[in-house]
Amino acid sequence: MSSTDSDTVKPEERSGAPGLSDNEGIISELEKGEAPQGPPVWVNDAPDGGVVAWLVVLGAWCTSFCSFGWLNSVGVFQEYYASGPLRGYSSSTIAWIPSLQVFFMMAMGPIVGKLFDKYGPRYLILGGTFLHVFGLMMASLSTEYYQLLLSQGICSAIGVSAIFQPSLGCIMGWFHKKRGIAYGILATGSSLGGVIFPIMLNQLIPSVGYGWAMRISAFLILFLLIIANLTVKARHPPRPGNLSKEQMTRPFKETPFLFLMGGMFLLTFGIYVPINYLPSQAISAGIDPGFAPYLVAILNAASLFGRLTSGFASDKIGKFNTFSISCYVTGILVLALWIPAANSHSGIIAFSALFGFFSGAYVSLIGALVAQISPLPEIGYRTGLVFLISALPGLVTSPVAGAILSNTHSWINLMIFSGVFLMVGTSVIFGARVSQVGWKPTGVF
Repeated sequence: MSSTDSDTVKPEERSGAPGLSDNEGIISELEKGEAPQGPPVWVNDAPDGGVVAWLVVLGAWCTSFCSFGWLNSVGVFQEYYASGPLRGYSSSTIAWIPSLQVFFMMAMGPIVGKLFDKYGPRYLILGGTFLHVFGLMMASLSTEYYQLLLSQGICSAIGVSAIFQPSLGCIMGWFHKKRGIAYGILATGSSLGGVIFPIMLNQLIPSVGYGWAMRISAFLILFLLIIANLTVKARHPPRPGNLSKEQMTRPFKETPFLFLMGGMFLLTFGIYVPINYLPSQAISAGIDPGFAPYLVAILNAASLFGRLTSGFASDKIGKFNTFSISCYVTGILVLALWIPAANSHSGIIAFSALFGFFSGAYVSLIGALVAQISPLPEIGYRTGLVFLISALPGLVTSPVAGAILSNTHSWINLMIFSGVFLMVGTSVIFGARVSQVGWKPTGVF
């Protein structure tokens, strides 16, 4: 069943899963002045364009640049801290700093989601702007491990969660048929941020020092988040009431949503290993340490095109179909290209570009996947659940990867770890698609 076909489908009629819908707004027969004849019908009322809608995408793009775009540069910090101020610490210990960033960004999901459903995006983005910028400013003054852990790993990361998730949730109310491409455009912000931040930091740290490099980054983030605060708005007013117990427990009774959460849990274990460790692996293979940080930029530049392509394709062949294809290819690249090319300079560069392109769907389509199988009144809460379930692997992946390296002294073992989790996680998410449209290769979902 395509998303278009579901425009007037009652939520409980889709594969027996209650409350599943692509659409916005509830129009019940009671609201039409007639006696109710059954459950409410979900109908689409998104404008799919207009100045205000595209300004919302612009603001959401800015939050994407400042959130995932910033987190995509953690490979630079991993390498800098290991060779600079934290050189007395093991790689697995240093890895807790970027791991905490990922953890708090995702673990705050249900809290941010409920606040978004209840109060809308304005105060969340405003508060998140302060925490993100303040955390980075404090990191610029930090010289000790615990200081970096608190400022960059916790304070800044909580701010990132508060700016990104509300922006993601707002898109659903403004777009329906063009939702995939809207999410794709939004997600290119993190790709461009992942290109600019590593190059900028790599140039600024040697010339002006770590402190001013962080401050300049913080000022750039502040400028973009001012734009976000002025443009991101929800189309529908917030609902001050709390979600009912039934609404809060319903996602755990829906087979597609359970598959989505389980798959994201497993997939996250694999996706961050290349992002965090590619520069270090490249240096161990003999690539110039001055060039290694640019591999992160290459990865994110390719990811920009991957996110646009996956967003466009998802509107044509389905969100879950596009996501599954992209992430399967990502896993295959780790196992069939990164491992054989582990000591090849050209092979590592090629892997960086191809992995970036196909892994782009991981960020660009998360919101679209949740929207595909969720009703609008619960979109913030449900998006938060998906982020929360990804928080634990986001927290432990880098330290586990560092421990694998420390104990085995082998990059191959780490690559196998990443590739297997990518393949298994994608297969579980594909189960959500199978539960809705079966094994039909022509099923659009």
